[in-house]
Amino acid sequence: MARRSKSLLDDVIAAPWWVGVILAVISYIGLKFLLPIIPNQNPLLKGIQMALPQLAPILALVFLICAALAAFNSWRKGSLFDRQTDISSIRLIDWRKFEELVAEAYRRKGFHVTETGGGGADGGVDLVIKKDGKMLLVQCKHWRVDQVGVKIVRELYGVVAAQGATGGIVISSGRFTQEAKDFAAGKQLELVDGSGLVRMITEVKNTQKPEGKKVVEQLGDDKCPLCGSHMVLREAKKGPNAGSKFWGCSTYPKCKGTKTYSG
Repeated sequence: MARRSKSLLDDVIAAPWWVGVILAVISYIGLKFLLPIIPNQNPLLKGIQMALPQLAPILALVFLICAALAAFNSWRKGSLFDRQTDISSIRLIDWRKFEELVAEAYRRKGFHVTETGGGGADGGVDLVIKKDGKMLLVQCKHWRVDQVGVKIVRELYGVVAAQGATGGIVISSGRFTQEAKDFAAGKQLELVDGSGLVRMITEVKNTQKPEGKKVVEQLGDDKCPLCGSHMVLREAKKGPNAGSKFWGCSTYPKCKGTKTYSG
C-alpha cells in the first residue's frame, strides 16, 4: 500500500490540540496586522499584502478545525485504550486501531510518540518513540493466530541499525516463534506478545489511578475459570475476608470469576 505524503495540516492534526490553536492565533495576527505593514515597493507583492487581511480569518479557521480534530483524535484514542481489558478485546479491534492502542500505551508511559503509518496491516515501522534521549522503533503486528516469525524481527533489526536508533520493539497480539525469540536475545530488541501487551496496559492504568484506589495489582498467567480471560490480583475491601488477596477476572464486572491466591 502506497503511503500518502503528509501535509502541514496532517502534522497539525497529529499534534496536541493546542498546537492548532497557537498556529491559528499566530497566522491571524501575522496576516491581519503584521505582514500588510511591511514596506514594499514591488506592485505585485504589495497587491498580495493588501489581500492578506482577508485571508487571515480563513487560515485561522482552518487551524482551529485542525485543533478540534486533534482534540477529538486524542479523546478517541484515550477511549480506545481505556476500553481494553484483556487479549480478547484487543483481538477484536482492527490493525489500525491496534497501532493507535500501542501508541497510546507508550504515550501514557511518558514517551514522545510519532505515528508514522507503516503503510498498511503489514507495513514497516509504525511508531517512533523517544524518551530520555533514546529513540526506539516500534513495529505492530496485529496477528490473531499466526506467530510472528524471525523474518519480521530480523528486518526491524536492520532498520534499527540503518537509522541509528537505540533499539526496536515488535508488539504482537499473538505470539512469537522460538526462532524469533532466539534472534532477539542479546540484541537491542524487545518482543512483546499478547500477554505482555495486556500486562503493559494494566500497569499503565494502575499508575494513573489516584493513590489508594488501585484495584489491579498484578496480571496473572492463569485464565478465568468462567470466561478464559486473564486473571488479576485484587484485594477484598469488605466482608469477612477484607484485606486478603484473590485472583479476579480482568473483565469484572462483566465476569465475576475468581480463584484463590496462594502467594
